[in-house]
Amino acid sequence: MTLAALDPGTAAPPIPGVALGGTPLALFFYKVTCPVCQMAAPKVQAVEEAYPGLIIGVGQDPEPKLAAFAREYGMTFPQRSDAPPYAASMDYGIRVVPTLFVVDGDGVIVSSTESWDREGFNAGSRKLAELAGLPYRAVSEPGDGLPPFRPG
Repeated sequence: MTLAALDPGTAAPPIPGVALGGTPLALFFYKVTCPVCQMAAPKVQAVEEAYPGLIIGVGQDPEPKLAAFAREYGMTFPQRSDAPPYAASMDYGIRVVPTLFVVDGDGVIVSSTESWDREGFNAGSRKLAELAGLPYRAVSEPGDGLPPFRPG
């Protein structure tokens, strides 16, 4: 069991139903009852809008709850359930949600951000854009109603 979120340079552990490698991806770990995840979810949708098909939500809840959460918060990107005993979350060393990882085309973690951290989420978006060869789009900017940081 990993005790801390995986660092950049670490091979991304497999997640059932997610193809890691071949194309860069952002992995958004969250829980539907987490207020910080609820706050961040609409902003994370900006990643899907900027880089279609390059983000996967990994929710620590059963599929029906993930689907309801996605509808409520406008998340159109694919969701995967990591319900108890949270195997994927354990493999990734998730300590808090939300946590955002960016994985390169070789399946290596190149960025990780815990909690809501505007600079960290924007850096992840920048890295994903660079890897995908797409124009960068900020996830959050000052004045958009979100704080610069909020612990998960």
